Amino acid sequence: MPVSSVELRKRARRIKLLLMDIDGVLTDGRIYYVPAPSGGFVETKAFHSRDGLGIRLAHEAGLKSGVISGRGGPVVNHRVKELGIRYVRNNALEKLDPYRAILKEAHVKGEEVCYIGDDLVDLPILVRVGFAVGISNGHPRLRRHVHYWTRNPGGMGAVRETIEVILEAQGKLDAILRHYLRI
Repeated sequence: MPVSSVELRKRARRIKLLLMDIDGVLTDGRIYYVPAPSGGFVETKAFHSRDGLGIRLAHEAGLKSGVISGRGGPVVNHRVKELGIRYVRNNALEKLDPYRAILKEAHVKGEEVCYIGDDLVDLPILVRVGFAVGISNGHPRLRRHVHYWTRNPGGMGAVRETIEVILEAQGKLDAILRHYLRI
C-alpha cells in the first residue's frame, strides 16, 4: 500500500521492533467463553491468518516483534509461540513498565519502535514510540496521538496493513512480492 506522507515514511523506515496489543488489535476484541469438557469455561479468541503471515514476513525482513496485553491465557500463549513473537508480556494492565523492559531486552530506542494499539490503556506507549498506530475501530481519542490510523479493523488485517507500510518504507516489500510472484 503506497504511503505518501514523507514524515510517515521517515518514521516507518526507522522501525526495528513491532509491538502490539492483543485484544482489539491481533483479535477483533471479542472474547469467547466455551464450555470445558471438565466443567467451567475456556476462553478463546479469533486471530486473522493475514496478520499472522504479516508477522512472519516482518520477521523474515529482520524486524523483531512483541506483544503487551492486559490479558493472557493459553490461546494467546499458543498463538504468539506459533508466530515466533519473541517479546511477550501478558496480564499487563499498566503497559509502560513492560514496554521499558522490552526496549532494554531488545536493545532498541523508542524511535525504533512501532506500537499498534486500540484503546486508552495503550496511550502511554503510543505517545513514546517512533511510529504510533491506531486501528480503524479503535477508541476515537487515540486519533490525535497516533501517526497512522489503519483502514482495516483490529483482528481483520490492521497488523498486516501496518507491517506492509513499514516494509514498503524500508524498501523491503517489493522483494517479498517478487518472491511470491516467482513461485
